[in-house]
Amino acid sequence: MPRRQDDTVTRARHLARRLLRKQMPERWAHTKGVAHRAAQVAVTVPVTDRDVLVASAWLHDIGYTRALRRTGFHRLDGAIYLSRQGWPDRITALVAHHSGARFVPVERGFADQMADFDFEDSPVSDALTYADQTVGPHGRTMTVEYRIAEAISRHGPDSPNARARVDRVPYLLAVADRVQQRLATAAGTTSDADG
Repeated sequence: MPRRQDDTVTRARHLARRLLRKQMPERWAHTKGVAHRAAQVAVTVPVTDRDVLVASAWLHDIGYTRALRRTGFHRLDGAIYLSRQGWPDRITALVAHHSGARFVPVERGFADQMADFDFEDSPVSDALTYADQTVGPHGRTMTVEYRIAEAISRHGPDSPNARARVDRVPYLLAVADRVQQRLATAAGTTSDADG
């Protein structure tokens, strides 16, 4: 019997859909792809954390929405909005710090504001980052290396993301390696159980 999805995931999906679907259809396609990817890699996190992962995936880019823009740093803008709306601190912090965000705020001048959200170094934050970094702008699956190059090309070589790449890129590649190892372990465990 399939596990019942947490109401938090449903609320997150509805909020992301309301904010992104019409106003930012490309971002909505990416978000749907990231949430789907997060559900696929959820086997790499404890069962009790899977809904947190998938809800965070639905919410990770809502800060791009014009109505939520305060700083222009979408991760921070999304986290600020979620915090003010009473979302769980853990989900809010995962949104704030997804995909190596901690390497960018100093470049953008938001380090103090980002410090309001606890950075979580865990399989959940890894899985969220991996899901985001393996889905492109139109919701298509791609490699982490291609996604990094695509983002730098899209934002420009002088963008804060590009300037932070010295620290951020090794982090993203290390995350991908850890998640791929966890996926291999999960697949091995499943094969062992089936055999």
